[in-house]
Amino acid sequence: MQDQRIENISAVAINITKVLVIIYLGFEEVFKIGKSLREKLDFELDISRKWATQTYSILKKRLAEEKVAGG
Repeated sequence: MQDQRIENISAVAINITKVLVIIYLGFEEVFKIGKSLREKLDFELDISRKWATQTYSILKKRLAEEKVAGG
């Protein structure tokens, strides 16, 4: 009787440990995916910033040229 109770308790403890390990590994994967996405988005945002800066410079230059030509 006592041995069966000990076996049941140990089986429950093992199952709880398995669930905790699975949860931990799941969180670890989520953080890895998040980090990867952040790196890719930072790269894309950097390209967008460069494009926006270049476009703004071109627009500013054209507006200055129009101002000189018109005035």
